Amino acid sequence: MSTTDQLITLTDAAQTEVRRLLATSENAGKGLRLGIKGGGCSGLSYVLDFTEKAEHDTVLDFGDFQVFLDRKSTIYLSGITLDHESGLQGKGFVFHNPHATNTCGCGESFSI
Repeated sequence: MSTTDQLITLTDAAQTEVRRLLATSENAGKGLRLGIKGGGCSGLSYVLDFTEKAEHDTVLDFGDFQVFLDRKSTIYLSGITLDHESGLQGKGFVFHNPHATNTCGCGESFSI
């Protein structure tokens, strides 16, 4: 797991996959952006992207890469765990949000 006092947790599997994706030339010098946006069948959808740091971002250091959260997303994503599942039934990145009161079947949207 990640550093203990982090706002969010990335499992070892998620960190490994982030490192693999950041190693591509198109993502060089970027960090992982986690966020939320309105929409999806449960009201809010998760956002994952590789971007540069923006002004006013919360920056979380995971050693050889950083995670960026905008102010609004920080409120909704505090306490989440990001995992990565692979294999035949794997879903890719999976959010485990302890504050979500409702999630859709695909796990890509939630409500609080």
